[in-house]
Amino acid sequence: MAFTEIEYEAHGAIRIIRFNRPEKRNCIGPTTHLELVEAWTKFRDDPSALVAIITGTGEKAFCAGGDLEAGFDLVPTSPSEIAAHNRGERPGVLGPSRWTDIYKPVIAAVNGAAYAGGLEWACFADMRIAEEHASFGVTCRRWNIGLADGGSQRLPRIVGMGRAMELILTGKVITAAEALAIGLANEVVPTGHSLMRAMELAQFLCTLPQPAMRADKEAAVRGYGLPLAEGLRIEAQCFNHSIHQPETREGLRRFLERDHPDRRRDAPVKTPGLVRD
Repeated sequence: MAFTEIEYEAHGAIRIIRFNRPEKRNCIGPTTHLELVEAWTKFRDDPSALVAIITGTGEKAFCAGGDLEAGFDLVPTSPSEIAAHNRGERPGVLGPSRWTDIYKPVIAAVNGAAYAGGLEWACFADMRIAEEHASFGVTCRRWNIGLADGGSQRLPRIVGMGRAMELILTGKVITAAEALAIGLANEVVPTGHSLMRAMELAQFLCTLPQPAMRADKEAAVRGYGLPLAEGLRIEAQCFNHSIHQPETREGLRRFLERDHPDRRRDAPVKTPGLVRD
């Protein structure tokens, strides 16, 4: 598929998937939906792709949700389509943000408004780097349009039920600073810097051994909300799959032989990732 409303860029092992309808505040229409399915399938199935960053074109919007001018072209209407959607057999209304089987890291570089379905795509990511002018909201509330792509499920998992209910029921818009305060944003950066910061984090993630990272993400995603005993069973499955990978023996060798920057006796103490040195 030739992408027209989504940009798919490869930067080494990092993939940038960018909403590219700035004239529409990066809203998702029928073509965007199909291209999102194609792009995320490509990322999921490509062994050379380790981390994905999702962002938007321009400074006004990350993604402002579904293109309401498309009307019901985006939603299932026939009884068979509705039944398939209810059974979880459709990827989603606004692309595949209902998918739960991508265990590679995903970062959202929120470069502007993340509203309705755009907020759902921000919640699809594992971490959200928000620019200081970004804003978040379930703004579809005012048009009697419900959340269809994971927002009612992922948002409470990220910020807790009380905060999520406040956003979902009222449709209020919050700032990046407010999103940081409630845990919706992991970090706030100056305008124009979210993609650069997300790339820094993605590059760090690419340096880490991948099997254990993916196993831990899978265990966390699959086990969340289940009884502890069931979650521990899933964790054991994921651990036993990853621990016998070749990367584990190499990791043990680097630890024992101090063949790693963090194991050098003269190495400075630092915390990588979201906390700046």
